[in-house]
Amino acid sequence: MTILLDTQIFLWFLADSARLSRPVRHRIRDATVVCVSAASIWEVAIKSALGKLRIEPKAVLQGIPASGFEELPVLARHAVLVAALAPHHRDPFDRLLVAQATADSLRLLTADALLGSYGDPVEVV
Repeated sequence: MTILLDTQIFLWFLADSARLSRPVRHRIRDATVVCVSAASIWEVAIKSALGKLRIEPKAVLQGIPASGFEELPVLARHAVLVAALAPHHRDPFDRLLVAQATADSLRLLTADALLGSYGDPVEVV
């Protein structure tokens, strides 16, 4: 199965955070392909510039190939699909991740329970 990591899960993975449970680490390790969206890098860049995150965006970007993951570009078809999503969640980055997972038949792993309202393809871990 191909999975898409939400921004928080990816940052926890990079930091080897205890917040990322052993079963989730195994899911990530055992996935056929693990993707990180360009939208996550954009989110980190914005929040870092605003002082909401204390991490270097370039280091996060470099963490994608260093972790053996693949970068998922944001395409126009992903952006268009955001308009069709129910307004369960207001965060534009998370909505774009849901749209990408939906459009590309990916499983989005997230710790955000609100995103679970979108059902398949979101998995709250």
